[in-house]
Amino acid sequence: MKRGQVLLWATIAFIVLFVVDIVSLGTAPEAGDSGDEVVKWFRDNGTHVHISLLFLVFALVAFAVYATLIRGALPAVYRDLWFFGSIVVGTTTMVQAWTLGGLSLHPAQLQPATARIVLDVAIYFGPLLTAATITMLVPVVILGFRGYPGIPTWLAVLSLVTVVEQAIETVTIFGSKGFTAPGGPMNLQLGAGLFLITTLALGVTMSRRMDDAVAQAG
Repeated sequence: MKRGQVLLWATIAFIVLFVVDIVSLGTAPEAGDSGDEVVKWFRDNGTHVHISLLFLVFALVAFAVYATLIRGALPAVYRDLWFFGSIVVGTTTMVQAWTLGGLSLHPAQLQPATARIVLDVAIYFGPLLTAATITMLVPVVILGFRGYPGIPTWLAVLSLVTVVEQAIETVTIFGSKGFTAPGGPMNLQLGAGLFLITTLALGVTMSRRMDDAVAQAG
């Protein structure tokens, strides 16, 4: 199988598995919920958390293949920035996920204050993940506007929009409830949605570039 085909399938697998992971988890507790509400949610949704983690494991495997192949197609320096950002995305996603998994393991023994504190640590995953996504996408923006083969201008524009949104999204560091709360809709819906769209677009576009390069070489 050609590298472009592997990248395409890795991209699709990551997006599908990650979306299923999110859907399986459902609506997690928010920053404004009380400790009692957090405990109740984990008691009612422990199985959903475990199913979500299962899909996330395989999503991260696909993401590792995706990130490695994209890195190999980028020039020096840019590829290192991209790869650094992608490693942080994968690592912090794991940390956030195993925190939720830990909270769901013995829900009957959870104390409201403890559950609230541990969840507060987990939800700050969203605000701080912006550093990693910006690091990933800035090289794509620069290369696209410089006319690098395989990264069209429209993709550079899409990546720039996502970078700007991620930069604005850092306001969730200071949020406490509602749209701009850490782990709220700005992080998990708007930001994550834009990032996934850009990730899909980059993977599909670069996979075509790889296959075209192989065809020309042949």
